[in-house]
This record gives sequence, C-alpha cells and structure tokens, in this order.
Amino acid sequence: KQWYQRRVAITAGGYISLVKQPTHKTPLYKYSFSSFSNIMSSWCQYEALKYVSFPTQVICKASKTLAVILMGKVVSRKKYPAYEYVCAALIFVGVSVFLLWNPQETSKNYTKETTLSGLFILLGYIVFDSFTSNWQGELYSSYKMSSYQCMLGTNIFSSLFTGVSLLMEGMLFSNLLLCLQHTNLAYDVIGMSIFSMTGQFFIFYCIETFGPVVFTIIMACRQVLSIIVSCFMFGHPLTAQSFLGALIVFIAIFLRIYAKQRSTRTSK
Repeated sequence: KQWYQRRVAITAGGYISLVKQPTHKTPLYKYSFSSFSNIMSSWCQYEALKYVSFPTQVICKASKTLAVILMGKVVSRKKYPAYEYVCAALIFVGVSVFLLWNPQETSKNYTKETTLSGLFILLGYIVFDSFTSNWQGELYSSYKMSSYQCMLGTNIFSSLFTGVSLLMEGMLFSNLLLCLQHTNLAYDVIGMSIFSMTGQFFIFYCIETFGPVVFTIIMACRQVLSIIVSCFMFGHPLTAQSFLGALIVFIAIFLRIYAKQRSTRTSK
C-alpha cells in the first residue's frame, strides 16, 4: 500500500513543483534520511504490537511530544523554553490517563506481556518517528524550500525504498497483477492513496510553518479527539478518567499558547 501511496504523491508533488516554486538548493540525498526513518517508524510501530503490552504502548504514544523535543536538541541543537517541557509532560500524563482508562482501547486484543525485543522495536519507533519531522524541519530552515519540494523529494526516495523491498520479497509484480485482475481493489488502493497524499500536503505544510513540536501536539490531539468522536458516534462509554485525561491534554495546549504569547510580548 505504501508504494502505491508514494507513487500518487510523487505525481501530485511533481505537478505542483512545476508551478513557481523557490529555487531548489537541497542536496537530493538528504531527503533519503527522513524517507528511510519514516518507513522504519511505520514498520516498528506495527511490528511492536506483537511484542508489547497495552500499557507499554500507551506510554510510548504519550511520550512522543517529549521525544520530538529531545530529538530537536540533537538534530537542530534547538533550545526549548521551560514551558515546552511542561506542556510535553502534561500531554504525556493526559494521553496516558485517557488511553489507559478508555474501554474502547483496553478491550482490544493486545498481547499480555512486554518482551525485550518489543521494547527495542518500540524504542526504534520513537527514535525514527521523532527524527523524521525534526530532520524535515531542519531542511526547511537550512534550504528555505517549499513543503511541496520536500514532499516530492521524500516520496521519491520512499517509493524507491519500498519498491526495492517489494522486489526483494517478490511481491511487486504479483501485487500489480492482483490490482489489474480486481478493479475494485485497484479503485480502493487509488482512493486510499489520494487521501494519504492529501494528508501529506497538510503534514508537510504544518511542519514547514509551525515546526515538528506543534505537529506532534496536533497528532496527540487528533488521537484523543478521534476516540471521543468514535465514542459519541457508536455509543461507546467514556469513563470519568478518560474525560480527565482529555481535559489535561487541552489544558496543556492552552497553557502552551498562553506561555508562547507572553514570551513573545516580553521579548518585544
């Protein structure tokens, strides 16, 4: 599926890049780093589900904002104000409380035990995932390219990496033949790829405009909101603890906005 999505994204990104864009100065090979880390984070995320327990997964998901901040210090040598760490800690607590006491999540068929290999895979997910957005943010800062150019360059390498992987596994041509034989499947794959491509436009634009930390906070809010909407739509219960966790997350976001505005006024 990823290979098809990348091909559609390359087509769209290539077309938009023909429109007036900033002069491209980024060495092409630098896109391969975020491309590889993005592929590996997806693999680690799903592979870890086999080897880690539900509470361990929750801790991992909840710690992504803090991981992005720490990775930003490594990749870009950024200095973050104290309120960023406070916000990340509150989001960590809020998401953990929300997911751990949410019946919709705890009812899923997760493995009961966490293995050492599972922890290493989960650590790989956190590292690769936090590196991807920070590296793209660093490219924006260093080379002043547009989000469309970054999207095109990243997807070229992602298509290459996933294509080689499918060839090595002997699945590329069999998958293409399967889509040709079943047109409904082909339409579904194309439809998912278009939606994925549209999502990428927003993701790359968000990282370019607001940075990797804000993007990660948005993803944490999306996770909480999607579960809340699902509960209301399908009649799933929400516990008082889940409401408390969601409240902590939104308080953290408003505190961050307030602290940043106050910091901006003070600097002026």
